[in-house]
Amino acid sequence: MNKIFEIPLYPYIHSPDQDAYPTARRKVVVIGAGPIGLATGIEMALQGIEVVILDENDKVSFGSRAICFAQRPLEILDRLGCAHIMVDKGVEWEVGKVFFDEREVYQFNLKPEKGSEFPAFINLQQYYLEEYLVRRVHELQAQGAAIEIRGRNKVSAIGTHDTHATLEIDTPEGSYNLEADWLIACDGANSPTREMLGIDFVGRVFEDNFLIADVVMDADFPTERWFWFDPPFNRGQSALLHKQPDNVWRIDLQLGWDIDKEREKRPENVIPRLKEMLGENVEFELEWVSIYTFQCRRMENFRHGRVLFAGDAAHQVSPFGARGANSGFQDTDNLGWKLGMVINGQAPDSLLDTYNSERITGADENILNSTRSTDFITPKSDMSRILRDAVLDLSEQYDFARPLVNSGRLSVPCTYQGSPLNTADALDGPSDTRPGQPCPDVPLEDGYLLPKLGGKFVLLTINADAPEEIDEDGVKVTRLAVESSSDPNSPLVKRYLGAEKSAVYLIRPDQHVAARRPTYDQNLFRAAIRRATGKE
Repeated sequence: MNKIFEIPLYPYIHSPDQDAYPTARRKVVVIGAGPIGLATGIEMALQGIEVVILDENDKVSFGSRAICFAQRPLEILDRLGCAHIMVDKGVEWEVGKVFFDEREVYQFNLKPEKGSEFPAFINLQQYYLEEYLVRRVHELQAQGAAIEIRGRNKVSAIGTHDTHATLEIDTPEGSYNLEADWLIACDGANSPTREMLGIDFVGRVFEDNFLIADVVMDADFPTERWFWFDPPFNRGQSALLHKQPDNVWRIDLQLGWDIDKEREKRPENVIPRLKEMLGENVEFELEWVSIYTFQCRRMENFRHGRVLFAGDAAHQVSPFGARGANSGFQDTDNLGWKLGMVINGQAPDSLLDTYNSERITGADENILNSTRSTDFITPKSDMSRILRDAVLDLSEQYDFARPLVNSGRLSVPCTYQGSPLNTADALDGPSDTRPGQPCPDVPLEDGYLLPKLGGKFVLLTINADAPEEIDEDGVKVTRLAVESSSDPNSPLVKRYLGAEKSAVYLIRPDQHVAARRPTYDQNLFRAAIRRATGKE
């Protein structure tokens, strides 16, 4: 059994800030050293911005927790320097199977479109991801970046002001105060920051509970996502089986609403349930057990002056569909470059309001899909159950019924089509690279597209001329010139040109398209840069 979650990776160290008078001020303070907080800190450090990450613990989280990471978050994590080690350790999967009672009614394949560097999904325990992110922080520190993690630093009080936030922080040596120009709360679903500021969620809490059990076992189950409706080992409920590294398997069992959670978590009650599912002869060891209640909720606003919220602190969804951590990484991807530009004086403070509007769009999309999944998995009336069971029966033989089966619509990248940062589309090109869309990866002659875009503004020219660099009011945009083949089936042509002969794309630092035209026009692209940085 893996014990990494017992090793302090960022032990308590006395900071000079604890003795500072007057109170020390930091550019950015992040609360929470989970995956989203660590990713946020790394994003800031890569932009050369001073950042301190505070966490009340000194080690990675206990239990696998989030396990399923989609292609787009892997692309984001690649830019942060962690994706390849994740893929090397993780379990890749593409096939999902859906069972009704004891029958397999259909299966699906999530194989990514040809030409993508990363798989559609990997399964990896959250504690491994946190370890990789912490080690990336240490690597950046060794390179001279102004980033640090302060373990066993618990924020106990927060004050908000027009120009900064104030924090009172408890440590093993007593409390101290710290000021932050900007405060980012990534402290999870039960966010103490949100509570201290008196801010609540809006949305739904579903009357159902699920048991999560991570078990270590040698089993001959294939590396697939298996989901059961009304299985013989959990009648009237649902179940999920997923493989993780180190022979750890994730099992989710629906329990119903009126239960004693503490009693259900006891090994003497969990083990018989698992034996009924896996078989009496299968040997396994419990690694982690938890019970969760479905919640599809969010804050009304993710920005509160100098305090910004990201990840589960800002929004919650039920876990089916792998939308929690995956959407959290898209929060950091959206917030990081905008906050960096504001701090560096390249954009107005109002640019951060678009973090609020764009990521609320993403949260609402996830909540909608997660709510639909939850309603299908846990019907709330006899008529809903009859309809659901009829869909499952039909899906065994008829293709038309299969899209109606909802065992968790899996995470997809968010599109910001209505964003005020977009310039109106001027290219009769493919639909998946319109303004607001995240750039799909494609192979080039010397690698892949997305790593070449990096985390900066880029002018992508395909069979088109343009300046090598544009400086628009302090915002530098560099050109990436690509020549396409004449093959209409090449990924570059299919995703970025379509029937057009040439194209020029303005791409944001989070690799979303801001503008596109068939050719370069200086005045129009300079205007698009101003719009994309909140100056128009």
